[in-house]
Amino acid sequence: MNNRFLDDFEAVIFDLDGSLVDSMWMWKAIDCEYLQGFGIDPPKDLQKDIGGRSFFETAKYFKDRFGLEDSIDKIGDDWNRMAWDKYTHEVPLKDGVFEFLSECDKKGIKLGIASSNSTELIEQVLSSHDIRERFGSIKSGTEILKGKPAPDVYLAVAKELGVDPKKCLVFEDLVDGIKAGKNAGMTVVAVSDDYSRHSDDLKKELADYYIEDYWGFV
Repeated sequence: MNNRFLDDFEAVIFDLDGSLVDSMWMWKAIDCEYLQGFGIDPPKDLQKDIGGRSFFETAKYFKDRFGLEDSIDKIGDDWNRMAWDKYTHEVPLKDGVFEFLSECDKKGIKLGIASSNSTELIEQVLSSHDIRERFGSIKSGTEILKGKPAPDVYLAVAKELGVDPKKCLVFEDLVDGIKAGKNAGMTVVAVSDDYSRHSDDLKKELADYYIEDYWGFV
């Protein structure tokens, strides 16, 4: 791939965690720490079960599955608090992302975020890397309550950017996210991430392209 590949698209839409920033390692640790605070050992299938769910859906899942008395809002607030410092100081951009964003800017390509995460954490991590203003649309799992593989969050970003879904290029690291992008009628690039390495074969099968990093576009 090279930067001429981008000439066919008017918008690039990123998933956040594992696609734009290297943060999936952190969420597994937070989930474990959170449940252990209630004396609950995290089940082995937890990460598989919550993959792709919106922030709201994940909080509801925790409340229902583990019988938590806290409200869904309280669960979400606790997660935001636990993740805030890590998103500010410990979560890096994926390799080549900053340069790729600059290439998109040069070509006049609109940029968006379609994430299952919370609005607060999305804004924080983008601001910590000084790239917040590059994105014309940001939709989160606290705004779009129906999570991936439903296409809702991607379609909402495309609509706000004013771009036909067929002219949107999506970057996703998880199977349900790839399905969401395809269900929205968009071209999808699967992004390598250690957290989802076990599903690489399926990611390659579902997506239109697969990348290890973003350097091939710059």
